[in-house]
Amino acid sequence: MGVSGSGKSTVGEALAERLGVPYAEADSFHPPANIRKMSAGTPLDDEDRRPWLDAIAVWLSEHAEHGGVVSCSALRRRYRDRLRASGARMFFLHLDGSEELIARRLEGRHGHFMPRTLLRSQFATLEPLDRDEHGAAVAIGGTSQEVTERALAALAP
Repeated sequence: MGVSGSGKSTVGEALAERLGVPYAEADSFHPPANIRKMSAGTPLDDEDRRPWLDAIAVWLSEHAEHGGVVSCSALRRRYRDRLRASGARMFFLHLDGSEELIARRLEGRHGHFMPRTLLRSQFATLEPLDRDEHGAAVAIGGTSQEVTERALAALAP
C-alpha cells in the first residue's frame, strides 16, 4: 500500500517472485471510467473506488489458500477494511516515503495514467496503518532491491 510513485508495483512484483506466489497490479482492476477520471487530474471518490476494491477483494479471496501479492494504494482504513472483507489473511506493507522523494520519482515516470498533480490529494487521503492492523511501514529510500529486502524482513515475524 502507499501513494502513487512509492514503488508498490516494483516491490510487489519482486515480493511475489521471492515468495513464489501470484502477483496482481491493482491498477488493472480499475474500470475505464476511473482511469479517465484520474487521467484528467480528478481524484477518485469512495463511490468510484467501491467496484475497484470489490474486484481486488475477489482476487484476494480466489488466492487465499496459497497467497498472493497485490500492489494497491489502500490509502484509507475503510479501503483496507473492504479488502479484509475478502476473508483472505492479509499483511499490509505500507511503502512509506516523503512527498518530496515521491514527487521526484513521479517526475521521471512516463506512460502512467496517474498525474503528479494528484500526489498532494493522495497524501491528504493517506491514513497510516493503525496499531490493530496487521502490517508494517517500510521506508522506501534506497534501491528497489533494498526496499524489497526490508519488506521481506517485515513479513518474517
